[in-house]
Amino acid sequence: MDEKQFLETWQIHNRINLYLLDAVEPAALSSLSASKGRNVGEQFAHIHNVRLMWLKAAAPELLAGLIKIEKDRPADKKLLHKALTDSGEAIKLLLGQAVLAGGKIKGFKPHATAFLGYLISHESHHRGQIILSLKQSGKVLEKKVLYGIWEWGVR
Repeated sequence: MDEKQFLETWQIHNRINLYLLDAVEPAALSSLSASKGRNVGEQFAHIHNVRLMWLKAAAPELLAGLIKIEKDRPADKKLLHKALTDSGEAIKLLLGQAVLAGGKIKGFKPHATAFLGYLISHESHHRGQIILSLKQSGKVLEKKVLYGIWEWGVR
């Protein structure tokens, strides 16, 4: 496995999450899909909080300085950006440790590459929910952003 490419894949993915967040107007963070559930801000917070859950299970020492975003906390774009940046860096460190440990993530099977795929799949699912919630709330993102989340070569 090429460690540099492995970690870079995570970093690109996290930058795309931040790119999407940056494109959302602060007032739109409270947007809901037609089927209710989490609003846009809560979706971003959920992504962060699930990262913390995995860090707690696999490498609790990497939680230092990270805080869970509680559901009753109002959506704050600056807080979400910092939280996703910081938890993204902690996950990168976890992935780096896994490479050194022979590709193992404590509490996850089968291996670190599958864990990376799991995280990207989970977070991309929520990106789709975010985009749908915005669309159904009449706050459609610019086409540039909708195409931009697929531009892994420039993010």
